[in-house]
Amino acid sequence: MVLIKEYRVCMPLTVEEYKIGQLYMIARHSLEQSDEGEGVEVMENKPCEDPVHGKGQYTEKRIHLSSRLPYWIQAICPRVFYVIEKSWNYYPYTLTEYTCSFIPKLNVLIKTKYENNSGTTENCLDLSEEDIKVRTVDHVDIAFDELNGKHYKREEDPKFFKSLKTNRGPLIEGWRETDTPIMCSYKVVNASFEVWGLQTKVEDFIQRGIRDILLLGHRQAFAWIDEWHGMTLEDVRTYEKQKQAETNEKVQATADNGSTTPTKDGDA
Repeated sequence: MVLIKEYRVCMPLTVEEYKIGQLYMIARHSLEQSDEGEGVEVMENKPCEDPVHGKGQYTEKRIHLSSRLPYWIQAICPRVFYVIEKSWNYYPYTLTEYTCSFIPKLNVLIKTKYENNSGTTENCLDLSEEDIKVRTVDHVDIAFDELNGKHYKREEDPKFFKSLKTNRGPLIEGWRETDTPIMCSYKVVNASFEVWGLQTKVEDFIQRGIRDILLLGHRQAFAWIDEWHGMTLEDVRTYEKQKQAETNEKVQATADNGSTTPTKDGDA
């Protein structure tokens, strides 16, 4: 059975604001991860169109992995390989898929929709009755959920950060019920790894990893608000192209030096 989890991540932003903040955060986060010896290589970034969702942006990335993976995953993987991330962004709806040519039974599908509320929509992504019966809902609190220590920075902690441009923050207990504006990222994650003896362990590991990335990414999008707030879509697309070029250069330089370049990127 495919493990289905729905993450609901609230932000002290509007959906329109987050359209800019998300693009800025992903571009900057990917570059910073490459600085740590990890690597997200952007292969394609181009407009796309869907008959239901309209015009959007398609991106394809190679997420290079290494010895930072748990030993039980290293045991079934070659020394150097990558996960392929394909994303169709029809904001406020996005679809992201992760596959790996070396492990064909590994598949992760993430459907996302953004709404201006505090996570109160019970079936935002129109799941079937069967899926609703087996899904689990996880409310992620960007201010008070514990973040992995290696990623913690006080200046990015919503409990202490205050925006000079918007006067938002710091976030206090119960902020999701009291703060305005408020929006929610609804993310339904289907993680599948149909290999006997490893399925449950790998699917649980994937879900924990995705949750960690969602928590970090959304915290950063808010903590960096004074840098991206006021940007136009054209501004942030220019910034995105610049950071993607820098990121690709770092990844390729590391590969040329004969090193493995692990990464974790994620849908946010």
